[in-house]
Amino acid sequence: MEQAYGAGKAGGTFDPLTFFQQPQTILRIVSWIFSIVIFGCIANEGYTNRAEEEQEFCIFNKNQNACNYGVGMGALAFLCCAAFLALDVYFPQISSIKDRKKAVLADIGASAFWSFMWFVGFCFLANQWQVAKPEDNPLNEGGDAARAAITFSFFSIFTWGGQAFLGYQRYKLGSSSSLFSQDYTDPSQDPAAAPSTADNADIEASYDGTGVGYQNQDY
Repeated sequence: MEQAYGAGKAGGTFDPLTFFQQPQTILRIVSWIFSIVIFGCIANEGYTNRAEEEQEFCIFNKNQNACNYGVGMGALAFLCCAAFLALDVYFPQISSIKDRKKAVLADIGASAFWSFMWFVGFCFLANQWQVAKPEDNPLNEGGDAARAAITFSFFSIFTWGGQAFLGYQRYKLGSSSSLFSQDYTDPSQDPAAAPSTADNADIEASYDGTGVGYQNQDY
């Protein structure tokens, strides 16, 4: 089957089974789940307080920025995954090669960006958890949640990096079919498809005023 940027000719039917078996779709769903786990772990158990204090603080070395980073990145990554999953569903319906190329480049850029941001997040959270003082959290509340957030931040580096790699493979594949045109031209607006002035004159000359064509008759 002829393809352009990893998808067949526009207008084909959507096959859910094939879609969910694609490596890129699997990585997006895994990244989506990881973002939920990171967001949930920090939002639900990332804050605690000492017995003599009422105000809660972040379990990552009492650094509010660490918790804000994890929660914010988890929420944004979740939305980004959902957006690109929707784009993947719509992608085969894009008939313009230019638009497909833009979509693939956006995928590569966003995936590489998120892979880098999760690398930063992993280093940040791991460092703040390592230097956290035991006396600030003597009962080690939220310890499992903190370790889970750090672990899934680490895994997210590779799931997003894998998406960037697969996107690059699609970009290299490029267009392998002449069925796709970069710019769609309406046949009615195509000068090459329209009859010339001379042809119009010949056609008009072959009809009388009533719109009925002349017939060669022998008298």
